[in-house]
Amino acid sequence: MMPVLSEQARGTVSLVGAGPGDLELLTLRAWRRLQMAEVLVYDNLVGPGIVDLAPPQAQRLYVGKAAGNHTLPQDEICQLLVRLAQQGRRVVRLKGGDPFVFGRGGEEMDRLLQHQIPVEIVPGITAALGAAASFGFPLTHRDHAQSCVFVTGHQKDHKVELNWPALAQPGQTVVIYMGVTGLETIASRLQSAGLPGNTPAALVYKATWPQEAIFPTRLCDLASTAERYGVQPPSLLVIGSVVSLAQAWSIRSHPS
Repeated sequence: MMPVLSEQARGTVSLVGAGPGDLELLTLRAWRRLQMAEVLVYDNLVGPGIVDLAPPQAQRLYVGKAAGNHTLPQDEICQLLVRLAQQGRRVVRLKGGDPFVFGRGGEEMDRLLQHQIPVEIVPGITAALGAAASFGFPLTHRDHAQSCVFVTGHQKDHKVELNWPALAQPGQTVVIYMGVTGLETIASRLQSAGLPGNTPAALVYKATWPQEAIFPTRLCDLASTAERYGVQPPSLLVIGSVVSLAQAWSIRSHPS
């Protein structure tokens, strides 16, 4: 719940997950926090219409990051949140997906707590779950995958260094966020670790957004598939036999 503050207390910050993109996948608590916002600090991957849920008089500050184009470095975003809260304002920090799943919410929470600023975490549906729902492949399945691993393909030094033997284990689904620029390395290292090159895989672009798309392929063909179709970030990489179940997702019902 939102912390109860005295009149002398500083402002508050809610780190709010905006979900994978579709406005209707926003949580009720996230909607309530947006309605209460005095300042909205939001990211690049917030879906259409979600920012508009904040009051018209709320200040809106865009701090989005895209490949090679950062509006503000992360450290400056943390400083901004602290400064706004110290002004006594009710701040909503709106992030695509979930704040604690490759959203750097932990870094922002730590900085706020260092300054004794009350902070609340509002979870959101992460992109992997949105992709699975949009295209009909379960992340776990008794006949295909008994575990699911989320990893990031984007690290501080811009290298793709992961625990390849652990990711190449059979009977699991691997979801790689921010991995499009490292597809050749990812495919090569997983195959070297023992994962067969014909393992089903898919590139999923902007799941749950109006322009969502899926590109089914095989592990060994990931890079060529991305090149053929011009797949760009933000895209997820999903590897595992569950991806083959998406092919049966040809008849879908979307009640109005």
